[in-house]
Parts: sequence; C-alpha cells; structure tokens
Amino acid sequence: MKSNITKAAMVVALVGASSQLFAQDAPSTGRFAPKEFRTWSVGIHGGVLSQNTIFNGKERDFQTAKETIGYGAFVKKQILPSLGLQADFLAGKVQGLRSYSGIDANGNNTYLGNSEYSTKIDWSAAVTAVYNIANININQENAILIPYVKAGAGYMVSGATTTNVPAAANEGYKERWFVPVGAGFKLGVAKGINLDMGYDVNFVKSDKFDGFNSGSRNDKFSYGHIGLEFALGSKDKPQLQNYSSLANLRNQSAEESADLRRALSTAEENARRDREAMAAKYAQEMGDDDNDGVANKFDKCPGTASGTVVDGSGCPIKVQREVIKETKVVVTEADRKVVDEAIKNLEFDLGKATIRSKSYATLNKVAALLVDKNFSLKLAGHTDNTGSMALNLRLSKERAESIKAYLVSQGANASRIEATGYGPNQPIASNKTAEGRQKNRRVEFSLY
Repeated sequence: MKSNITKAAMVVALVGASSQLFAQDAPSTGRFAPKEFRTWSVGIHGGVLSQNTIFNGKERDFQTAKETIGYGAFVKKQILPSLGLQADFLAGKVQGLRSYSGIDANGNNTYLGNSEYSTKIDWSAAVTAVYNIANININQENAILIPYVKAGAGYMVSGATTTNVPAAANEGYKERWFVPVGAGFKLGVAKGINLDMGYDVNFVKSDKFDGFNSGSRNDKFSYGHIGLEFALGSKDKPQLQNYSSLANLRNQSAEESADLRRALSTAEENARRDREAMAAKYAQEMGDDDNDGVANKFDKCPGTASGTVVDGSGCPIKVQREVIKETKVVVTEADRKVVDEAIKNLEFDLGKATIRSKSYATLNKVAALLVDKNFSLKLAGHTDNTGSMALNLRLSKERAESIKAYLVSQGANASRIEATGYGPNQPIASNKTAEGRQKNRRVEFSLY
C-alpha cells in the first residue's frame, strides 16, 4: 500500500515540477500590456468503460463487451494556449462476456457463451500532454469550442476475476503501466468553466488485464466520458487555454479608436471655443464704445463725451485748432502727391502695428493737409494671405488705426478719419510670389 501511495505522489509531483518550468505571470498595466491568466484548473468526469476500442480487430479475448460506469478527476497546468500538462485519475470496472475458445473447422473464432470477466481498476494515475487543436472563437475573448488530443503514460492497480474461462485465472491486484491516448472537445459554458467531453483508449502493458492470457497481444480498454473543468484563481483573469488573443486585439483596438475619437472631438471643441474667445476679444479691442473715433485698444481716455475732439490716444484736445469748413472739397494733384509720398515711405515693424520713425515726415505732411484743407481721409489696411485670417484682419485693422492715431496726434480731426482693416480679402497681386505678397501688404489713403 505504501508503494501505491508513493507512485501516486510521484505523478502529482511531475505536474507540479512542470509548472515551475513554464511559470509566466507578470503584472499587467494599461491597454495592450501583457495579461495575467489562470493556468491551473481541476476537473471531474464520469462515463462508460468498455473493453471495445476503435483499435479492436477481429482477434479479441472476449467477444462481447459489458459497458460499466467509470469516474475520475484531473489536475491541469496550462503551459501555452495550445499545450497543457495534466494529471489524470480513473477508477471503475471493465467487463466482458464470451471468452475466446479457439478456431473451428471453418477457420472461424469460437467463444464460450457462459464465460465472463470483471477487472476492477482500484486506482490509476497518468501524466498526459493535452494539445488544443484550435481555439474556435473570433468575436469573444472566451473560447466557445476547443477540440483537443492527448497522450501520456500512467500507472494503475487492478485485479481481474474470471468465470468459466479456460486458460484464465483470477488475478489479485497487480501494478501495471499503461499508455493513455485520446481526443475530445471542450465547450466554454461560462468564464472559467468548461464542459469536457472526450474518448480515451488505454493501452495496458500486460496481457492479463482481463485475466485471460492469449500470449500474443496486450490488453486495452476505452473510456468515453463527460465532465466539468473549473479554472483556479482570480475571476478577473481569463483562462489561458480559452483566451482568444484575436478577439482581445479587436476589442482593445475598438476601445483605442473610441478614445481617439473622443480626444479629437474634445480638441475640436476647445479650438472652436478659443476662436470664439479670440473673435470676442478682437471685437472688444477694435470697437469704439465712446464713439470718439479711436478704437478701445488705443483709447487712453475711454468714456469721452459725444462730439469731443480727441487726439490719437482718445483724450480731449485742450487747445484745438480752428476748423475751417468749406462747402466744397477739391483734391488737387499736389494733394494726391503728398498722400502718395506718404504711402511710399510708410513702414511698420515686422508683424506689428508700430510705425517706424522714417515715416513720420511724410505723415506730418498728410496731417497738415487734413488740417489746412479740412479733408476727410479713409485708411484701408491690407495684408497678404500668410498666416491665419483672424491674425491678418487684426493686423490690418491695427495698422490703419495706428496711422489714424498718429495723424490725430498731429492735429487732424479724428471724426474725419476712417480706419478699416480688410486683411487678405482685397489683393492687388498674386500671393503666390514674394513680389506679389509685398504689393498686397499695404495701407491705402483715400482723400475726399
């Protein structure tokens, strides 16, 4: 008895040792990171034991099989998604009727009608490698159908009892080696639970398993069974043999795509809000709340009374020059020449509305012309199409307002000067060339 227990313990130890060789559990964080799996499982099963197998030929010790109930269990370590190492345990009886008695005159086998045998398998243990042929599932991570084959080696204790069998003897319990091979399939009925259905053929290394010594062939028996397999470990982890990496990749890619779409939508919404805020700020800065002819951005004296004559910074002029009113305004060629000269000499700091000092002299002549002849002046700022529309509109408006502020500071009447920015909307040359873009960056003066 001590020998039986020792050999069973050795089988279990082999399974445990194999698991250490293939241990794989690493922490997983984030999408597409390595995953943790449940690799240990246990199972129970019951079924039919029979002396008949798919490998039976015409030669057999007993003509008729008498099917009986068998039962067993297993402990399994999944090494790879397609390969596991399993410790199988089986018990039950194998029985048969009508023992072989010889060959008649016609060369046919003859059998004794009142003979039989019964072999009790006290216990058996085997180590088998189980190879999963396929993991049939695409859209779910937990496999629905897993066909498999298996083979291994085992050890059993069994004893045979015979009745009316010539050349046979009742065998006490004997220890025998056997080779189990089989095939079957598993159905995933729930996460971590599989329905296991299979068919095994056990090749016994003995001709006396059934108590009948034919002297020419070893015995064998089959076991068709059905049972349940339960994965061990955390329910949050998938079972390795059932895991469909393709389905997982599809699901995680869909989640990644959804996150990217949400991020893009958020970015577009933030950009829209920024544009609206910039437009509102531009409208506020370029507005003229006190109607004094100076934009809010340049108005250092906001809230001046209506009709007050102000300077370029929007502040009231204490000493105003006499305003000469004429019933008819006549713009001469000499007047236009003064304006044209101012346009040619007009320069700003790069990308800004700050007038360079070299432009002051000709602008002073324009201011004097506006004062002396009481002209009105329209200032129209233009840019090329480099940069955003909002930036160009703002820059063209600010440059026109900057010129207006300078002319008013030189005594011109702010109410007779109109400053407008058109940005890139009114080009006079092609923006495809540097020369054309230079022509489009301009401020037009219109006397009237």
